[in-house]
Amino acid sequence: MASDPAVERRPLPGSERTRLPGARDLGRALPAAEIEVTIWLRRGSAPGPLPLAAGAGRGAVGPYLSRSDFARLHGARGEDIDQVRRFAEEAALEVREASVGRRSVRVAGSARDFERAFGTELRRFAYSGGTYRGRTGPLRVPRALAGAVEGVFGLDDRPQARAHVRRRRADSTLAGYSPLAVGAAYAFPPGSTGAGQTIGVVELGGGYSSEDLATFFGTLGEPPPTVTPVSVDGATNAPTGVPGGPDDEVELDLELAGALAPGARLVAYFAPNTDRGFLDALTTATHDAVNRPTIVSISWGGPEPSWTAQARAALDSAAEDAASLGLTVLAAAGDQGAGDGEPPGELAVDFPASSPHVLGCGGTRLVLGPGGVTSETVWNDLASGEGATGGGVSTAFPRPSFQRAASVPPAPNGFVGRGVPDVAGDADPDTGYAVRVDGAGAVLGGTSAVAPLWAALVARCNEALGTTLGLAAPLLYAPAVAPSFRDITAGSNGYYRAGPGWDPCTGLGTPNGTALLASLRRSG
Repeated sequence: MASDPAVERRPLPGSERTRLPGARDLGRALPAAEIEVTIWLRRGSAPGPLPLAAGAGRGAVGPYLSRSDFARLHGARGEDIDQVRRFAEEAALEVREASVGRRSVRVAGSARDFERAFGTELRRFAYSGGTYRGRTGPLRVPRALAGAVEGVFGLDDRPQARAHVRRRRADSTLAGYSPLAVGAAYAFPPGSTGAGQTIGVVELGGGYSSEDLATFFGTLGEPPPTVTPVSVDGATNAPTGVPGGPDDEVELDLELAGALAPGARLVAYFAPNTDRGFLDALTTATHDAVNRPTIVSISWGGPEPSWTAQARAALDSAAEDAASLGLTVLAAAGDQGAGDGEPPGELAVDFPASSPHVLGCGGTRLVLGPGGVTSETVWNDLASGEGATGGGVSTAFPRPSFQRAASVPPAPNGFVGRGVPDVAGDADPDTGYAVRVDGAGAVLGGTSAVAPLWAALVARCNEALGTTLGLAAPLLYAPAVAPSFRDITAGSNGYYRAGPGWDPCTGLGTPNGTALLASLRRSG
């Protein structure tokens, strides 16, 4: 471990890393290789939750803060940024950007200098998906930064998340649904289009083509939406052209959100698939004063145990920051059932869907007939290896107050945790969405589809209400809103079973958008 013995250092809580399972050590990282990291800082306000007053300001500006007021009241402290600047200078590192509102400082330097600065050793590892630069154990920070620095991201560049999208089985005999047919089945409120709203989508790979969007929306008889790509940490809109690759995720997100909220603007935030990239994408979207998204849809994630505690805490805190600005953040609940891809017999929920400041989106199997919905059950195709909705109980986040009356069971280890998901929508790829990817038609599903579907519904509700829902979960769990959902009571996700009321498969259920809007109006 390279460090300066003259500087007293303390372990950074939650920064502990282990190598990926089965990864092989290839030796030290190149000492002169340039690295860029994000140093995440505490809020300038007093410790504790932000005074969100969720939903109290419906119909007016209400409790939500402007981005400038947030930076002034809750952004990073000037003295903390100054302390990081001094630390960087002493460590031969370059400060490239400091943001009060985003609470982050972007710092660059050589691998050797970062090892010395944070008391760690950087190595290369080979795993089944390729290679990555990694570390083990905790990071260490000088005593002067202890408390001010809450996370350091970018030294370890392993892939952090996976896209929660699934292609329909080749032997399926069912045709995919138009997104408009699913929107009609869920009674999206007429007379609304999402006008005046901007939906941000976080993408950790792949890309889209304007030709695909023009062709897809042409089949709907609509012009393509306005899509603005934003580069985060050097990532760009970069279609791979590989069927079943990350382009599936990107184009599914844009085509569903654009079809179901045709009046909304779309902004795609492209970032590297690392914990740093994920955090920077969310904070970039949240504090984007140019595009000003009101909703952020996330269709990527990973099992809670695969994240460091510092990464979970930072992303959850960033989502809380977003809520205080009136943004609604939604995330897919995962496509590998109650285990979320963990070893057989172990249960886990997907993060960031398990954040209490994120609306977690689970999946159903929706069968439509000439008269509308024929049946709707929990999506579970685990027997054929095609996936199932994620869901369960967090072991990282305690049960939030809005779930106090929900029948959330304890986690298997007894922890009284946050239940996942909150809401649901059609996700079974066998009853999936007919979209266009990489120049060809495709039928896609997965809980990836549910996040942009609900993002579009939130956009239409925002438009009709004349405000933004912000932290939506407390509003949706209100007893008066319960009739706005179709309660899914049949099926399981491999461990938990659906039942009356909230359950760890489909949450509160699937929406009746018109009834939901009416309920929100009455409660406002």
